[in-house]
Amino acid sequence: MVENIKCFILDMDGTVYLGDDLFPFTKDFLKTVEDTGREYYFFTNNSSKSQQAYIDKLGKLGIKIDSKQMMISSHVMIQYLKKNYAGKSIYVVGTPSLIKEFEAFDMNLVDENPDIVILGFDTTLTYEKLSKACHYVRNGCTYFGINPDWNCPIEGGDFIPDCGSMAKLVEASTGRFPEFFGKPSKHTLDYIIEETGYKPEEIAIVGDRIYTDIAVADGSDVTSILVLTGEGTVDEVEAGEIKPNIIVESLEDLTKDMQQ
Repeated sequence: MVENIKCFILDMDGTVYLGDDLFPFTKDFLKTVEDTGREYYFFTNNSSKSQQAYIDKLGKLGIKIDSKQMMISSHVMIQYLKKNYAGKSIYVVGTPSLIKEFEAFDMNLVDENPDIVILGFDTTLTYEKLSKACHYVRNGCTYFGINPDWNCPIEGGDFIPDCGSMAKLVEASTGRFPEFFGKPSKHTLDYIIEETGYKPEEIAIVGDRIYTDIAVADGSDVTSILVLTGEGTVDEVEAGEIKPNIIVESLEDLTKDMQQ
């Protein structure tokens, strides 16, 4: 199945590195992708950080990429808004980095009386921001969430509440739960296909989370590849409804397949 793949979309934490440690096989995989005439992109669901923050992190790990190779969930959201809600006023619940991403695309950001509320993974969340968002959502604003993850992994194997959990808090107050745009949303799949220019059958999405990385390709012609270097396990696959097309121990196995 890998033989026909021309473009790899790579999850980051748990796939190419763990925390701040690059897996020893990652660079060999990336070099093999290039040597065999293929392309690779990175995609992260984490909407708390900017595109540049991830480019810088990869750079520190010895991986130099162009900005187009770093895809983030907030850009999926922004592209959708520009196409479907051009000029509408937006209140964003998010980190300063997320706000800057919206500002970089000249989005119409406001603090009062917005047309749209956007909920991101806000590690700077305050009661004031939460209260305002709930007020606007409760009173009928269009409401979207960026990434649906319940938890974000941190050093030491622990987790902190992510955007999906924050959305549950808003739902408890307002009765409304947002449509999400990061993995596994079809919005993300459409974004990947459009941005890369490849046909679905030429794309493989590689990641360690079944409910996001693998689920985003479910029901499509895009190939899903589960690596066992992060969160997902074979037992989880066997017990669940979402099945990857390929399961490998790590990117090292894909490297060997491409070199054959």
